[in-house]
Amino acid sequence: MPELKLAIDAMGGDNGPSVVLEALKNSLKQNTTTQFVVVGDETILSPLFDQFELSHHPQVTCVHAEQVVEMTDKPGATMRQKPQSSMRIALDMHAHGEVDGVVSGGNTGALMAQAYFILKPIPGVLRPALMAAIPNMTGGRSYLLDLGANPSCDSETLFQFGVMGSVAAHVLESDKNVSVALLNMGEEELKGNDEVRSAAQLLSQSEHVNYIGFIEGNHLFSGRADVIVCDGFVGNIALKSCEGLATLIIDELKASLTSHWLYSWFFKFLQKRTKKSWQRLKPDHYNGASLIGLRGVVVKSHGSANAKAFESAISHAIKEANHRLPEKIQDRVESVLLEQH
Repeated sequence: MPELKLAIDAMGGDNGPSVVLEALKNSLKQNTTTQFVVVGDETILSPLFDQFELSHHPQVTCVHAEQVVEMTDKPGATMRQKPQSSMRIALDMHAHGEVDGVVSGGNTGALMAQAYFILKPIPGVLRPALMAAIPNMTGGRSYLLDLGANPSCDSETLFQFGVMGSVAAHVLESDKNVSVALLNMGEEELKGNDEVRSAAQLLSQSEHVNYIGFIEGNHLFSGRADVIVCDGFVGNIALKSCEGLATLIIDELKASLTSHWLYSWFFKFLQKRTKKSWQRLKPDHYNGASLIGLRGVVVKSHGSANAKAFESAISHAIKEANHRLPEKIQDRVESVLLEQH
C-alpha cells in the first residue's frame, strides 16, 4: 500500500495552530508511517514547530500560506478573495493528488463550498453531506447525516444520504449489515412530510440499503440504527441541541457535587470507578465530521476543539483515506443508479 499523506490546515479553528500542532505531535506516536503536510503561515508556525519538536521530524513538512480563512468570512467570497489561504492550498493539494485527505477546523461553510468546487462530487451524487459519529447505548457509535451542508433536501437526496452513510458506517465500523433509519416526528408510516415519506419508500425498495424505518429524536442514542438520515436543518439543530443539553447536565452536576467536600470526594470516587464510561462519552472522541460524497477525504474538526479532539479528527481522516472511502461510495452509488434504471 502506498504511503498515506494528509494535509492539515493549521490556521483554522478558534484556538490557533498550537492546538493543531500539539494534536499532530500526539498523532505521530500512533501513525508511524503517515506523512503530514502542515499548511499555514510559516512565521507563526516556525516557533511552534520548534516548541513541539516537529522541525526536523521525517514525517512532517510545512507549506506556507499567505492568507487565512476567518470564521467571519462569507463562504462564497473566500474562493475569490483568498486563493492563497491555508484551506484552499490544502484542498488544491488533494485535488492534484499530492495528499490523500484534508483536515481543517476552519470556517465550516467555506470548507464545504471550497471542497465542493475544488474536489467535485462523486459522479451520480446529487449533494455531498456532512456526517458525524455519536455514541449510543450499545457501547458503539451511530452516524448522523446531514449536519448542515444541505438545509433542505428532496427525497432522492435523502435516499442517497442513506446509501452513502451505509457505506461509510460499514467502512468505519467494519459492520457487514449496517442498519439505516430516517429521523422523523414519529415512527408511523404516515408521519412526516412528503420528502421524508418518499425517501422512506425509495430506501425500502433498494437492495443496497438495510432500511429499518423511521426513528424519533428520543432514540438518536439508542443504537437502534447505525445510520440516521435527515436534512441538514434538522440534523444541525438536533446535534447542537444534544451538545447544549450535555453541557448543561455536566455543568449542573459539577456545581452540585462541588458544593460540599463530601460530595466532591464522592464525585472523584465515582469518576475512578466509571472511568471507562466517562471516557467513551467525552465529545473529544467523536470530533471530526466527514464531508462525504466528494472525490476526496475531507474531515471538519470542531472550531473549538482541543488537542485531543483534533487528534480524533486526524485519526478519522486517516481511517477514511486508508479504506478509500470515496471510491467505495462511488461503487455503491453506481450500483444504485443501475438498480434504479
